[in-house]
Amino acid sequence: MVSVMVGRGTAVGAVLLSLLAVPAQAASAQPPSAAPLAAATDPAPDLAGLKAVLRDALAKGAPGAMARIDDNGTVYKASEGVADRATGRTISTEDRFRVGSVTKSFSSVVLLQLVGEGRLDLDTSVNTYLPGLLPDNRITVRHLLSHRSGLYDYTNDMFDKTVPGFESVRNKVFTLQELVDLSLAKPLTVQPGTAYDYSNTNFVVVGQLIEKLTGHSLRTEYRHRIIEPLKLRDTFYVHPDTALPGRYTKGYLRPDEAGAPLVDSTRQTVSWAQSAGAMISSTRDLDTFFSALLKGRLLPAPLLTQMRQWVPVNSTQGYGLGLRRRDLSCGVSVYGHTGTVQGYYTYSFTSKDGSRSITALANTSNNSDVLGVMARTLDAAFCGKPVAAPSARGTAPAERYEDVAPDVSRD
Repeated sequence: MVSVMVGRGTAVGAVLLSLLAVPAQAASAQPPSAAPLAAATDPAPDLAGLKAVLRDALAKGAPGAMARIDDNGTVYKASEGVADRATGRTISTEDRFRVGSVTKSFSSVVLLQLVGEGRLDLDTSVNTYLPGLLPDNRITVRHLLSHRSGLYDYTNDMFDKTVPGFESVRNKVFTLQELVDLSLAKPLTVQPGTAYDYSNTNFVVVGQLIEKLTGHSLRTEYRHRIIEPLKLRDTFYVHPDTALPGRYTKGYLRPDEAGAPLVDSTRQTVSWAQSAGAMISSTRDLDTFFSALLKGRLLPAPLLTQMRQWVPVNSTQGYGLGLRRRDLSCGVSVYGHTGTVQGYYTYSFTSKDGSRSITALANTSNNSDVLGVMARTLDAAFCGKPVAAPSARGTAPAERYEDVAPDVSRD
């Protein structure tokens, strides 16, 4: 495997790494509107463009930004800025960080594996497995995984004020049931199954299902079903511990008040999210995870097909079962998830066949300018050098994170 590094304080080099054997990819359920990558004609990643995106993120207020591309045995790494504002330590793609709602894809894989084992059915009422939990028997397991349950997102109230909300839960430990109870204090936002409406509550209930059906903790199931089989060395579920193990990038939360100093938000329980957003990982591990998923190494072909049945989000995005589809400026579609947790923005996506993956991170949040900039890392990774002619798809909708307080608009 060739490794190419670009960024401040880095050098070009080559290292040999062993690769795990990969079975043949199952047939895709991708709709005609989502154009696949053609392996023979894929443009090379635009490394200069990628580096420019990271520099732009710093100009917009991120202390640091980084990205890693894994492309058929070649690894590209780029980084700008710092991982620690106090010490000035340079950010590195070797660092661990909080991945936020990328956790949802891990949770979805675990639950779909349980579907494959015959322990539950996607189109059965959640109340069949968790009797009396939800107010409407029409809410199915599929509705949870595709954000069509109508369950109110409790984070809208929790983080209505960004920094005070965070500080109020930074060291708090919730049970999954306590989080669901916060949601159930409000009425359903949509009729079950009728429309996409992103809610962290859905994946808190997914966590309850995993623990109820297996009799094990979330940490145990993530480790046995995903982390150990894929040999992910930087991926952890440490809840309710507050520290990130090993070498990590610190996260910095921007207050709502203009000009207020950034808040170091690195240490927290993330108990307010748990199975919806509490995992820790690295660029390498997330590339490995999504590549393995799309190559069929984590789910049997019929369930991977189910995972890629898309509900429209907007003109350029769809949501499957714990998996996002994004249609890029060049017409290519990529698959993965976004993640926001206080102090961190993550984009982690792979190609249709899992052959090219990127994970990009900026160590700030509550900053829509940085958010929009980091979305461009996907075009640099999958579309290659920009062309002069405008995309036939037109301008993509403004980037807006749904992962934390999706109905609270600040910008």
